[in-house]
Amino acid sequence: MADIPESKLPIGSSLPDNYKSGFVAIAGKPNAGKSTFLNAILGTKLSIISPKVQTTRHRITGIHSDEKGQIVFLDTPGILEPRYKLHEKMMQAVKRSVEDADLVLFILDPADLPEASEMEWYKPYARKPLFLMINKSDRFGEGQIEHAKQHMIEIIKPAKTHVISALNSDGIDQLVDEIFDTLPQGPPFYPPDQLSEHPERFFVSELIREQLFNLYRAEIPYSCTVNVVTFSEEEDIIKIDAEIVVNRSSQKGILIGKGGTALKKLGTESRREIETFLDKKVFLNLFVKVREKWRDNETFLRSYGYQ
Repeated sequence: MADIPESKLPIGSSLPDNYKSGFVAIAGKPNAGKSTFLNAILGTKLSIISPKVQTTRHRITGIHSDEKGQIVFLDTPGILEPRYKLHEKMMQAVKRSVEDADLVLFILDPADLPEASEMEWYKPYARKPLFLMINKSDRFGEGQIEHAKQHMIEIIKPAKTHVISALNSDGIDQLVDEIFDTLPQGPPFYPPDQLSEHPERFFVSELIREQLFNLYRAEIPYSCTVNVVTFSEEEDIIKIDAEIVVNRSSQKGILIGKGGTALKKLGTESRREIETFLDKKVFLNLFVKVREKWRDNETFLRSYGYQ
């Protein structure tokens, strides 16, 4: 993978006595900036980003290691009211992440404040330490930020509140220091040069799905999932076959486009992003498969990694 920052803690070095480690869940409504925040922490693009809501569907693990310790971040899908079994799986990923975490970061867009009823899911985990992160300080004034802060204090009673800009990395370093102050002492869970527990083919499917959000309108990106069928690494090139799964037959033609032009553009843009990520030449073959109502089919959901 390209542009991975080197760990400040060499492999094989002895750990300091006060070395900290733990799991930190990142929760919030869709488009609050959770994935942008994780990418800013890690210094590289790990979670896909789109202006459209509900881009993140899986729990994305991002690992930050330095001389103080190791933080395993769990980037989660946006909090929503489920309409399909897929949405139910997404909310289960949120709840599992919060349950597994030593600390919860609730990231907030001041223009999209949740009501108390939207936070009912959090009640079983209310004893966990929680930091409120008011994001997008580059876009909102002090008055709206303060209003958002008071609104959330009444609902979730955070242990601490931080005002940040994930886009500009403002307030990130101080937040990381306070996270380490909160985490327990312990050894690292992963090697210090590892950035995630997900395999490369997972990120390939995510990068293709990101381009679906960038290139298609309306329901199409939400009706699709991506399944990497083959991932063959040779000396000079990586050969990838991936299927784009659509929810209805009528969506297949839209995805392919007249004369295959839309699918070709999707392949070109996806290949460019994948080559940057893998730092290697890629041959990408995309094809479209129809799986009627896959978002409500337990078998399909499991086969596409929505556990």
